[in-house]
Amino acid sequence: MKKIIIILLGLVCTTVSFAQKERKFVREGNSYYAEGLKDTTKLDTISFGKAEVAYRRALQLKPDDFHWQFNLANSLYKQNKPDQSASEFEKLAEKATIPAEKSMVYHNMGNSLLAQKKFDPSIDSYKKALRITPNDPETKYNLAYAMKMKQKDQEQKQKDKDKEKQDNKDQNKDKDKQDQNKDQQDQNKDQQNKDQQNKDQEQKQQPQNKISKQNAEQMLQALENDEKQTQEKVKKAQALKAERIKVEKNW
Repeated sequence: MKKIIIILLGLVCTTVSFAQKERKFVREGNSYYAEGLKDTTKLDTISFGKAEVAYRRALQLKPDDFHWQFNLANSLYKQNKPDQSASEFEKLAEKATIPAEKSMVYHNMGNSLLAQKKFDPSIDSYKKALRITPNDPETKYNLAYAMKMKQKDQEQKQKDKDKEKQDNKDQNKDKDKQDQNKDQQDQNKDQQNKDQQNKDQEQKQQPQNKISKQNAEQMLQALENDEKQTQEKVKKAQALKAERIKVEKNW
């Protein structure tokens, strides 16, 4: 009987010790979280990081505690880790049973999704929150803001698309102009080559057709000499003939 009492007392002490440690970590987490909220001009990721560590330690002692999980997700969001916080809020949305708490989870999950520019999922989360608490002014404002951001994003994408299309059109125009200039340059080059070939051909033909002054004089002198020789031959032939005729007469 004494052994049983001792064991029971040991279990009670252990439970009390765990509870004290859990509360200690939660108090630390809350303290660091509050410290991070003091300066609204900057994001105190160091304080929120310490809060995350403290909440995780508390959850090691009490893994299913909704509030500590909720605070952990918030501390992740405050460290600019919206992807991780959205994942944590999604888990909480499945296990939350109290309507007010479930609405808060959907609201904060919408914030985490909006921070990632996931507009449609964030809008859906805000709508789920408003189905539970229809008159929540913050959720209404965030829903309107998310819808506005979605519209601006779509308009910007359309502008970017139109600009890309116009840039491609301008590039095609420039390319066509460059091609035309290249074709014109090629034509000019072909004409220049053709003109040069004609000029070279003319230069090759000129020496054959053109006679220098010296050559002309030499040719003229040769013709004159030939003429003289021809005349002398004719005279000699005539004289010989005359002699023959004379001889024949005298005979």
